[in-house]
Amino acid sequence: MAPLSGIEIAIQILIQFLPVWVGLAVIMGLSYYFRPKLGLYGKLLGSRIGTVGLVICLFWLLTAIFADMIVTFDALDQVSGMKNKKPGTPVRDLEGAYYLLGGDNLARDVFSRLVMGSRSVLSIAPAATVFAFMVGITLGLPAGYYGKRLDTFLSFLANLVLAFPVILLFYLLVTPEIRSTGVPLVLAGVLFLFPIIFFCMLFWSRYAEQQRKLTIYLAVTLVLGFWAYSGLAFNSDPLGVFYMDPNLLNIFVSVVFVNSPTVFRIVRGLTIDIQTRDYVAAAQTRGETPWYIMLWEILPNARGPLIVDFCLRIGYTTILLGTLGFFGLGVSPESPDWGLTINEGRKLLSIYPHLALPPALALMSLVLGLNLLADGLREESLKD
Repeated sequence: MAPLSGIEIAIQILIQFLPVWVGLAVIMGLSYYFRPKLGLYGKLLGSRIGTVGLVICLFWLLTAIFADMIVTFDALDQVSGMKNKKPGTPVRDLEGAYYLLGGDNLARDVFSRLVMGSRSVLSIAPAATVFAFMVGITLGLPAGYYGKRLDTFLSFLANLVLAFPVILLFYLLVTPEIRSTGVPLVLAGVLFLFPIIFFCMLFWSRYAEQQRKLTIYLAVTLVLGFWAYSGLAFNSDPLGVFYMDPNLLNIFVSVVFVNSPTVFRIVRGLTIDIQTRDYVAAAQTRGETPWYIMLWEILPNARGPLIVDFCLRIGYTTILLGTLGFFGLGVSPESPDWGLTINEGRKLLSIYPHLALPPALALMSLVLGLNLLADGLREESLKD
């Protein structure tokens, strides 16, 4: 078989991404149809920058979801004779099979590793950012609302963490020497409690006078919360539903630990500003509890800046994960992590540019999409 030309490679790649194109068409079509009822998300579609960012982010999200349908080979398979082969090279003894973006230095398919790498990134960055926001919100609201000694103590802890350079702190937390001390496990035990605390306070503050609802919501939260907590933090889930690989746990905890202080400071600042508003004074006059005011009056009115920061923070986390992978501190040495793939390809960049360029462009495009999405959200939130 003859190698594919550049146009043929592009056409074949577009065909492989067919599930993504269909998913994008359905999501964007429904979004525009129901746009008037979708609040801030609907308004986002009126921003060109925001729409472009949304499409890019959805592209990679759908790629991660449909990765098994898109790849042409297993990301870890090594095919004899395909080491460092150029894009479009046919695979021997497999009729109609090609390495669309070439082979890497271990004879693995670059295209398949690029696709599966999106799943590696998007399985960590958004979830870890959500956990960081849970920690930051749970601590930032009372710090800003009550002030005084509580604010001083929590701000001191946040500043203590922020005093370390982010990359250095990340590097220290995921090194084997630190992992052997059990520090990441202790951090997981503490940080993973915050989502449970957050939802318990959310329901308690809302349904304090509706005992039946409160009991049901708290029971469900505590049962599911501690079930997930035992499995994710300590791998002690008796049913095996919740599990996190120890190496992945270290990276996940590091992301949460590093991002939480910054989220805390943002939430604290917003709380200090918003608590002076008239509607907060009205809630205090009605005799609402402090946690009700914080979670149901202050937090909803801080959603604009927090949503924008959430998108930006996923982008920062993506870059940090790529940096860790580049230094060989990713999920596993053989994983299709974009940072690791870039590091492997850079050594032969002058001879075989196809090894490092695709994952580098993928990482860049995802971060760009998140930044554009954040800009669009900021633009629309300022109009409210």
